[in-house]
Order: sequence, then structure tokens, then C-alpha cells
Amino acid sequence: MQSQIILIVITCGLATVSVASGLDKGIRILSETNLALAVVLLLFVLIVGPTVFLFQTFVQNTGAYLSDIVNKTFNLYAYEPTDWIGGWTLFYWGWWIAWSPFVGLFIARISRGRTIREFVTGVLLVPAGFTLFWMTVFGDTAIHMILVDNVQDLAQVVEADSSLALFAFLEKLPWSGVLSIVAIVMVAVFFVTSADSGALVVDLLASGGQDRTPVWQRIFWSLLMGAVAIALLLADGLTALQTATIASALPFSIILLLSLWGLFKALRLDATKRGIRYQSLTLSRPARGGQSWERRLRNMVMMPRRAHVQRFIADVVRPAFEDVADELRKQGYAVEVRESEGDGGVILEVSHGEHLDFSYAVQPQAFVRPSLTPDEAADEEERKYFRAEVHLREGGQDYDIMGWSRDAVIGDILDQYERHRHYLHMVRG
Repeated sequence: MQSQIILIVITCGLATVSVASGLDKGIRILSETNLALAVVLLLFVLIVGPTVFLFQTFVQNTGAYLSDIVNKTFNLYAYEPTDWIGGWTLFYWGWWIAWSPFVGLFIARISRGRTIREFVTGVLLVPAGFTLFWMTVFGDTAIHMILVDNVQDLAQVVEADSSLALFAFLEKLPWSGVLSIVAIVMVAVFFVTSADSGALVVDLLASGGQDRTPVWQRIFWSLLMGAVAIALLLADGLTALQTATIASALPFSIILLLSLWGLFKALRLDATKRGIRYQSLTLSRPARGGQSWERRLRNMVMMPRRAHVQRFIADVVRPAFEDVADELRKQGYAVEVRESEGDGGVILEVSHGEHLDFSYAVQPQAFVRPSLTPDEAADEEERKYFRAEVHLREGGQDYDIMGWSRDAVIGDILDQYERHRHYLHMVRG
């Protein structure tokens, strides 16, 4: 037990340093380092192992998984009762459902700004494909050793103590000592990244979802998690906690189903609002933002810097927002014009009480400047330019209003507000 406490203290200490440095530094560096070690170990086993056999089994294993996924999902062995499904399938289903709040919040935090397509690809498809390949490389290499190379002692070690399986497997490969060190480091970093991501999620929950929390607060939650783990270990309460965690999966699965219903409802509403964009509504915006073609071309070629966009927002956009806000207040609406946090943008918000509020924001958005002329191609320095992009409540609209007149900006606000009011009408109908 003493050695376990020492391991908890070391893991908690490293996790505290990681979570204190922030998401983009410590946590990201450790996660990328761990992924790099895993890929190196995977490629080494693939190369020194039965490579052709592994590629064949990967294709066959993937096909078998996809063809049996429906049958395996719904098969509860009602006609052939067995304890295996409870000790393996249902156990791990419950385990991961119970962990889904923590994992889901962490993935949502690091995926902010991604589209649904990017999210599904990066969170579901890529990890699932990597897991299939990882299991094939390590599992089928061991199977090949036992069945073809007749390494029977490997099977005996795994059967006696599964915790030694990886190291017993690595002993059969070249440079086993180095590989064991890499595996130990990889497992240790896995524990650290699990601890620091858990502390980050707890910190997010305790702070009401704020992105920037005090360092002492993140350190507090990380140390508290380590202290609770040690207390449970000394009180022999880990087993009871694991049982309670898995038992909580059943009621939480109902919450997940409700969340899925809410997601599909939100997607339906979003599709309705996107469809309204293409409907024939009265357009008040002057063509091309009221610019002459010479000025429009000049803006395209010059590619403004952040200072240019911020000056445009201060001199044109914000006064346009104030004009619209003053007129709406005369009509009895509660309107707020404020600066967005950290990016120099400005937001116009119209409150609609129990209905969905209207939000129109203009924010400086950075892009890498393309090399379109020989002189630009010769300049190897990567330069950025900025666009004054429009953002609504549902996200960025992918168009730039840099250089528009005040009247043109007001016209665009009214266009978007008209669509929003029509959307509210469609949703109520």
C-alpha cells in the first residue's frame, strides 16, 4: 500500500504542475508526447513483428467488427446464459457511461471552435480506427508468437497475471529493455494526463464554465483529487467507489438519451435557421457593402492587419451598433452593446425575454496570408492578415465586412435581425 501511495503522490504532483501550466501548455505537451511515444512503439512492433500478417489481420478484424457490431450490441445471451457479458461487456459499458461527463466536458473544451464534422472525425472515427490498429498490432503479434512461433510461456504469463502481459510481450522483441522503459514512461504519462484532465474538468464545473480560472484553484482541485484517492485507498473504499460509479451509469444513461434528443432538436433548429438564410427576404444591404469597386479591390489586395480591423470596428462598426441600439430602445427592446473578451471585437445583443435573443458580433479573425505574386512567394516569412468577420449566436458566418460604410453595416444588421425574427416565427409555428 505504501508503494501505491507514493505512486499517487508522484502522479498527483506531475498532474498539478501540468494543470497549473494550463490547457495549451502542460496538458497539451504531455498529451502530444504520450501520443508520439505510443505511435513510435506501435510502428516498432509493426516493423519487427509479422508485418504482412498484421496488415491481413487488420483488414479481417475490421471487417469482422463492422459485420458483427449490431449482433454484439444487442446480444445479451438470453438463450445461452454466461457471466462473461456481465464481467466484461456490461461492466465496461457502465464504466464508460459513468465516465462520460468528465470525458465529454474535456473533449468539448479542447474542441471549441470545431465544426460537428471535425468533431465527429477527430473524436469518433480517428480514435476508433487507431484503437483497431493498436489492438491488431499488439494482439495479433502476440497471437502469432504463440500459435506460429510456439512461444507458450507468453500465454502462461498472461494467464497468470494480465498486468505483466505487456512487459512479457516486449521481452520477446529486440531491444526489450528500451521498449520496457518507453512503455513505463507511456503508462505513467497516461495516468498523469488522466489526472490533470480530470482536475481541469472539476475546475471548469466549479467555476461555472469559465475558461480562465486562478492557478491556485486548479492546483487546489488537483491536490484534493490526490488526497481523496489516498484516503479511499487507506479506508479500503476504492472498490465501493467503483461499484457506485458503475451503478450511476444506469440513471445517467437516461440523461444521455435526453441529451441526444436535445442535440437533434438543436440541429433541426439550426437547419431551419440556415434555410431561412436562402429564402427570399427583403434585403436592405447595399451591393458589396456600399463600396466602390476600386476600394473593394484595394481591401482585397492590401490584406489588413489587426490594427486596421480594430480601427474599423471602433470608427464604423461600433457607431453603427449604437445607432441600431438607440432605435431599438425607442421601440421598447432591451439592447446591449459591449466589447467581446480578448479579441477586440464588439457585440450587439437584443433581448427577447423568453425567446431566443439576437446576437450580432464583429470580430477580427486571423488568416495566413497567401502568396499570390512572385514577390510574395519570395518572402518566406509567414504573414497574417485579418478580416472583420460577422458572428451570430450560432457561430461565424464566413464573410468579411471590412471597409463597409456605416449604413452598409446597419443594413447587414437589419438583414440578420429580420432573418432571426422570421426564424422565431418559424420555430413557434
